[in-house]
Amino acid sequence: MASSAWKGFITFGLISIPVKLFPAARSSRIGLHQLHKVCKTRLRQPLFCPTCNRIVERSEVVKGYEYEDGKYVVIDPEEIKKITPESARSMEILAFVNESEIDPLFFDSSYFVVPEAEGKKAYALLLRTMEDKDRVAIAKITMHQREYTVFLRPYDHGIALHSMYFANEIREAPGYGKIENVKLSPQEVKLAEQLVDNLSEHFNLKKYHDEFETRLKALIEAKQKGREIAATPRPERAPVIDMMAALKKSLERTAEGRKAPLRATRETSAHEKRTRRKAS
Repeated sequence: MASSAWKGFITFGLISIPVKLFPAARSSRIGLHQLHKVCKTRLRQPLFCPTCNRIVERSEVVKGYEYEDGKYVVIDPEEIKKITPESARSMEILAFVNESEIDPLFFDSSYFVVPEAEGKKAYALLLRTMEDKDRVAIAKITMHQREYTVFLRPYDHGIALHSMYFANEIREAPGYGKIENVKLSPQEVKLAEQLVDNLSEHFNLKKYHDEFETRLKALIEAKQKGREIAATPRPERAPVIDMMAALKKSLERTAEGRKAPLRATRETSAHEKRTRRKAS
């Protein structure tokens, strides 16, 4: 059974909802270790103190903040406990906002909020109210010795929680958003919109998967059996010189790709109809 990442209360006015948080998603990747090239032994990272000139035990490790080069303020775990805010146990809702005002760029980690048995009714009330009013709650919570501002939102008949990046954590990229001097012709815009229409579909999470991870598994299996694996073909892409020609060719390709599944669907439907007629 999965262990909870946090246990406490959501406070909604004078209403208190006992809940647990469970990670909603985590990366699933094949881990590759560092080995010694000569003997294929896995390399380890020792905790080495250059001043004492020896490897130190985990019990000797403390945490500190470097305020000058080589000078630290040592922080004791008990001192951390003294400054831990109330949000370590209680997640107070500070405000409700429209979901459309929150950009996905602000989302960090995601969790499922699961109510304790005695908090199910209050949990259901909060969920129903957010759904009816189309609102997202903003709250504060302390986990892993750090305070987070979080979003609580309805998701799949429950409440999902997303930790939020603060304003000072949203970075800038040189030149980002500076495209004022680029001119687009009406024909280019129209063809690009048609291309978007051709590629538009309903989102299906199961359709997407990690191709590199699949190929890495195949490579590991092949090497275990002493086989070589073929290189992935990489078609050469020429730089786009004529935007209109590139858009027209892209439209032709996407149109052909859409016709094949459509024909297959029609043929399947016709086959099903014939089968039903024979059965009746």
